[in-house]
Amino acid sequence: MDDLMIRDFFLGFIKIHILHHASHEPVYGAFLIEELANHGYNISPGTLYPTLHQMADRGYLKKEDRLVRGKIRKYYSITPKGADALAKARNKIRELVQEVL
Repeated sequence: MDDLMIRDFFLGFIKIHILHHASHEPVYGAFLIEELANHGYNISPGTLYPTLHQMADRGYLKKEDRLVRGKIRKYYSITPKGADALAKARNKIRELVQEVL
C-alpha cells in the first residue's frame, strides 16, 4: 500500500475518534492532539484544525467559542448527524474487525 492510502485510512480513524470524544464532552484542538498522540496518531495542527472545520462545515460537529484564560478557545460538540455517523461507523468497524482479525 502506498503512503497516501495509509494516510487516508488513518484520517478516517481520526475523524471517528474525534466524534467519539465529542460525543462525551466538548473537545478542543490541543486536547485532541494530545489524546490522539496517546493512541499513536501524531497529527499536526495543520491537519487537525482543517479536519475539525470540515467536520463542522459538514454538520458532524458544532463549534462554540469560549473564553479561557483570556483567549478564545473553539470547542466542538457532536451533532445529531455526527452521532448518527458515529453509530454507523461503530457498526462497520465491528463488522470489519470480526472479518479481518
